[in-house]
Amino acid sequence: MTRQEKSQVIEDLTAQLAGTNVVYLTDISGLDAETTSNLRRSCFKAGIKLEVVKNTLLEKAMEAAEFDYGQLPTVLAGNSAIMIAENGNAPAKVIKEFRKKSDKPLLKGAFIHSAVFVGDNQLDALIALKSKDEVIGEIIGLLQSPAKNVVSALKSGGNTIAGLVKTLSER
Repeated sequence: MTRQEKSQVIEDLTAQLAGTNVVYLTDISGLDAETTSNLRRSCFKAGIKLEVVKNTLLEKAMEAAEFDYGQLPTVLAGNSAIMIAENGNAPAKVIKEFRKKSDKPLLKGAFIHSAVFVGDNQLDALIALKSKDEVIGEIIGLLQSPAKNVVSALKSGGNTIAGLVKTLSER
């Protein structure tokens, strides 16, 4: 790979990193072609981009990116693949589901909205993260609940109040 090609790859990786807040680093070494193809298919269905990268080029792209990836560059050893997604827990769910059939991919680390997770032992914590849409749905549900209670109380009490006002006006 020439210096110019490496520079182009670093620019492309930097642009990809700048366009997302969710990056997973995984180890998919040792997977045969069919298993790798199945993993790519699973990622595609979940809206995740999976790409095998060179560690040194990814490290330079992380240095050039606008985010602080903390300890994440320290896990760049051996074979590495990045998973880029919109939803913070989607790659973790794909990894967990895929590991029912295989011992890989292993989670090296993840960067999710400025939070850095290092190590395969963080997989369950990442699965438990709620997506932006789930959090917004819960907030809307919580906000609607008191309003619904007030409206229903006014509706049910409205007949009683109207009856009282009518009775008082007749007297």
